[in-house]
Amino acid sequence: MRICCIGAGYVGGPTMTMFARKCPDLMVDVVDINADRISAWNSDKLPVFEPGLDEIVREVRGKNLFFSTDIDAAIDAADIVFISVNTPTKTYGYGAGSAADISYVESCARRIAEVSKSGKIVVEKSTMPVRTADAIKSILKSSGLGFQVLSNPEFLAEGTAMKDLENPDRVLIGGDEDTPEGRGAIEALASIYARWVPREKILKTNLWSSELSKLTANAFLAQRISSINAISALCEATGADVDEVACAVGSDSRIGSKFLRSSVGYGGSCFQKDLLNLVYLCEHFNLPEVAKYWRGVIEINAYQKRRFAETIVNSLFRNIRGKRIAIFGFAFKENTNDTRESPAIDVCRDFLNEHAHLAFYDPKVSSLQICRDLGISMGDKRVEFCRTPYDAADKAHAIVLLTQWEEFKNLDYKKIKGAMLNPAWIFDGRNCLDHRLLLELGFSLRGIGKGNIA
Repeated sequence: MRICCIGAGYVGGPTMTMFARKCPDLMVDVVDINADRISAWNSDKLPVFEPGLDEIVREVRGKNLFFSTDIDAAIDAADIVFISVNTPTKTYGYGAGSAADISYVESCARRIAEVSKSGKIVVEKSTMPVRTADAIKSILKSSGLGFQVLSNPEFLAEGTAMKDLENPDRVLIGGDEDTPEGRGAIEALASIYARWVPREKILKTNLWSSELSKLTANAFLAQRISSINAISALCEATGADVDEVACAVGSDSRIGSKFLRSSVGYGGSCFQKDLLNLVYLCEHFNLPEVAKYWRGVIEINAYQKRRFAETIVNSLFRNIRGKRIAIFGFAFKENTNDTRESPAIDVCRDFLNEHAHLAFYDPKVSSLQICRDLGISMGDKRVEFCRTPYDAADKAHAIVLLTQWEEFKNLDYKKIKGAMLNPAWIFDGRNCLDHRLLLELGFSLRGIGKGNIA
């Protein structure tokens, strides 16, 4: 059997790498129109950073895993074609600001119909709006070749993607359960996953349930983060400790402790986009109250980022013009180089609007990517990019920690304190540092949901 995946991004690359490793008899082709991205996948410096990914790619690349720009040949040779392309939020026309842009998905479907000489199983791997499969089916039907369309959404957390792929909570496969051909296609994909995933973890649904389950899962997770972040503001006002509140609430077995860690806000490619898509769907189907409910989750996330930035400006005497601010981390979370929807973007834009001088350090995010995200040029005098966190903190008025990289917990903060201007501030946007130690060293300090602990 031969598999083709269209899209060599954060989902397609790691997923197909795990397929190749677990199923050595499968031939797996990952294709993309971006030649630079494909070259990177074929090099020693992969375009995606995930712990464990590099080692597995080296193990299977060139054996049964291949990265190429020859999209047509890979599609034609495949038995199963995965569509794993971007579905960003629309920025134009009908549904702008909330609906998903499925133009890349439609292009893939048309390409598959055009170049295929035989029927195939086509799998939605990208996050799709509900009923997207109808559009794909309609396009493929015109070929008369007998395609089957499945939904197989990903539930990967960046930073732990390879672990999630090797030992998933569940694998969801949606298809046409009412026909023998549809049931056969579902089983064909299920049998591949069953090579390493227990059968009881492989869930089979209809297409629409599968598509909606992905949006709903991300909406529920984002809701929990926004809920605890909303409570963090109340903690700061009353003197409560958000970590203690979260521990007490999370101890309730009906609620659980996951995704109750307060921070500067959620980010990543999925939560914001999927919530906006869910809002759009609710509005489209004339459910304004439901749309308003989910939009509130988004608004709390924006509020949390804005509130954190305002706290920093107010703490620095309501003036950060020309002040050196060390930015510790820019990725939206640790163990990834992904910056999509990172809280750091909005926070740093607020600082630049106040004419601060920002000194960046992130172990995996490039200076070029930071400039792109902030909409500034590489030569902008308001920013600099440092080789170490110590360089970033040198002569800084404040450190703003925005990504929970492990190395930030283990720095020599006594040394850092001696190199900073006084009062030396640390704003811990992830509540991951030893606050007691930092206070003993003489830092002024703010955390999330910790009240006035400076």
